[in-house]
Amino acid sequence: MLSNFCRINKTLDTSSRVFLVHFHTLNLYRNVESRDSEHSIKLDNPIYSNRNTVFSSSFPSINPNPNLDEKHDSVDDAEEENVEGSRVLDSFAQTHIPHSDSDASEEEESEEADDEGSFGVLDLFNGKNDQQNEGPVKVTEVDEDEFRNHPLVREVCRIIQRRQAWNPDLEGQLRHLLRSLKPRQVCAVLRNQVDERVALHFFYWADRQWRYRHDPEVYYTLLEVLSKTKLCQGSKRILRLMARRGIDRQPKAFGYVMISYSRAGKLRSAMRVLNLMQKSGCGPDLFICNTAIHVLVMANRLEKALRFLDRMQRVGITPNVVTYNCLIKGFCDVHRVDDALELIHEMPLKGCNPDKISYYTVMGFFCKEKRIKEVRELLEKMAKDGNLLLDQVTYNSLIHVLSNHGHGDEALEFLRESEEKGFRVDKVGYSAIVHSFCQKGNLDKAKEIVNEMFSKNCVPDVVTYTAVVNGFCRIGEVDQAKKMLQNMYKHGCKPNTVSYTALLNGLCRTGNSSEAREMMNMSEEDWWTPNAITYSVVMHGLRREGKLAEACDLVREMVKKGFFPTPVEINLLIQPICREGKVGEAKNFMEDCLSKGCAVNVVNFTTVIHGFCKVGDLEAALSLLDDMYLSNKHPDVFTYTTLIDALGKKGRLEEATELTKKMLNKGLVPTPVTYRTVIHRYCENGRVEELLTLLEKMLLRQDFRTAYNQVIEKLCSFGNLEEAYKLLDKVLRTASKTDANTCHVLMESYLKKGLPLLSYKVACRMFNRNLIPDLKLCKKLNERLIFEGKPEEAKRLMMRFVERGRLSPQLE
Repeated sequence: MLSNFCRINKTLDTSSRVFLVHFHTLNLYRNVESRDSEHSIKLDNPIYSNRNTVFSSSFPSINPNPNLDEKHDSVDDAEEENVEGSRVLDSFAQTHIPHSDSDASEEEESEEADDEGSFGVLDLFNGKNDQQNEGPVKVTEVDEDEFRNHPLVREVCRIIQRRQAWNPDLEGQLRHLLRSLKPRQVCAVLRNQVDERVALHFFYWADRQWRYRHDPEVYYTLLEVLSKTKLCQGSKRILRLMARRGIDRQPKAFGYVMISYSRAGKLRSAMRVLNLMQKSGCGPDLFICNTAIHVLVMANRLEKALRFLDRMQRVGITPNVVTYNCLIKGFCDVHRVDDALELIHEMPLKGCNPDKISYYTVMGFFCKEKRIKEVRELLEKMAKDGNLLLDQVTYNSLIHVLSNHGHGDEALEFLRESEEKGFRVDKVGYSAIVHSFCQKGNLDKAKEIVNEMFSKNCVPDVVTYTAVVNGFCRIGEVDQAKKMLQNMYKHGCKPNTVSYTALLNGLCRTGNSSEAREMMNMSEEDWWTPNAITYSVVMHGLRREGKLAEACDLVREMVKKGFFPTPVEINLLIQPICREGKVGEAKNFMEDCLSKGCAVNVVNFTTVIHGFCKVGDLEAALSLLDDMYLSNKHPDVFTYTTLIDALGKKGRLEEATELTKKMLNKGLVPTPVTYRTVIHRYCENGRVEELLTLLEKMLLRQDFRTAYNQVIEKLCSFGNLEEAYKLLDKVLRTASKTDANTCHVLMESYLKKGLPLLSYKVACRMFNRNLIPDLKLCKKLNERLIFEGKPEEAKRLMMRFVERGRLSPQLE
């Protein structure tokens, strides 16, 4: 799949990759964020989401699936990173990755504990830490391209890409090449990997080879690579491995781990890395302090970031422009732009002049708010007070920020202004404005700008044209989009995969998914290659039109080409198939996906199980439950609840009881739906004693305040009032408003049965627990008691209301 990915990337020039930012509006996949090269510690870039890594022989072979849904990010770290417990193909063996014994204990630290103690690492500062970074480990990037393109490095990467067809000969070649690699060449191999998990597994594979030992520089390079991902546990294990190997751990190493944690959203854990750093005796430097401040800003802990700044200054660490830029961003994120401007004003007084990033950050906030006047004032301030020249980069930044937030007219004003000052806006700036107008549906203005580009000898590229194609498709003018695609050929601009995918998306949205399918089949003749997004667009189009068989066939073709659907996409297909009653076909399709390496999850299995339950085939549903364990897909509480409901509906309560006990024994917590399902089915069959026994076990696992209320109400609905009355004590213990409503249900049930005296007893028990029954209901009860010849009880009932001031004696 990596080779396919590289092949696709070669067809996309730099401009077309910029359009991926624009193309996110198709709502096909997650946003693709452009990286700001001027921010050295920007933490919010996206990473790969594939998880099902498989291994070949002793070297890993990854499942080529870059499109798994982010929903599953909550799995535990070891499973998430596929470093332990991963499933492997039958022909491969699993790569072992060292796991520190103390990992679990440190991760179990209380989340409620205040991480203020992480500031203690600053006490270790001795003024020499900045010089320590010039020690034996220097991770340099000079001539990095030279190392990346070295023949040995290219050959190693080529063999790694063939890991799916792994055999002893390839491993022998790789082992031989490894001994010839210099440390910087090993670093280049790590950086060349498209998926960082492959780099991590290659590192461990190489570390186990005879007569080879990683250079310290390799450790730092791998930490740097992992810092661009969410593989925080992998980063931490590398840090621990460095300690066991006696490799000097500089603050930069800890900083990389902090960044990885912050990307994974574990900001508290990121700050706890400072405690780990303190225990190791490693003093802080400016890099680690800037990282900590950025982590706090990302966690919306601005006040704590300011306290950290004050503390680091008191111990003698002088902040630099990166430090202040982090805080400026934090102020803007919480809409405290006045404080951000004040900080920019104070920076020269603190011996640190603001740079362009400082101003760009605030201007970006103003652009989002469409406060153009303040932007211009800040431009003047930047030139006057900061002695920073307004250059092409400044105007390009403003144009892009305004365009990305839909302010195309304002972006065009700055484009005109930059041209008046002699700056030449390139096609990237024009494309951003064109895209902005296309997003607003103003295609006439977009075409006008394209024509202007020709007049200024700024030839539109594939990104510009694709933005217009996408714009036409968004407003349903697919024919115009086709004409624009033909014009691209006339002007010598070859459409790429993104261009065709935009057109196919337009066809599918207008109900022409069959035409889109035919166009995709002609891709080789038109010299373009469909990618995962292309397949997904057409698949969803076929699904929406009810052409489920064609959609499933397309998914099978997609898998053969090395692109894998996400669990969500699989579920969107098997759900309508099950609704049509073709559950067997849904099961076969899911099993095909699973056998081909797709990421089938517990939700997909549960959907098919629910389908079998709907058609009454419980044996097939229970058999599929067993298959889940064989496939290492552990059922969740929703799976069990679905089966318990189906078994109860068929009256097979003994099996339902055993399944519920099995669910509890596996540590699963019953949900409110589980409680309602169990209560309904047992009450429906009059198995109250068994229900109460089962409820006691369920409540030990998870307390459910209204469990007995629901039992009483359900018994009343099925007419089993005697059993409902026996449970009244369990409800009246708390005497809440919910309990009063339950008592009202029981009283009304007695009245409907013609038993007002028993209804009166319930009302008396409510008064005894300081619960006031509904007056309207009790008046109705009073009339029934008099009618039944019970005037004394009727009088006492009304007197209870008089005593509590709810009824006047005259009315009584």
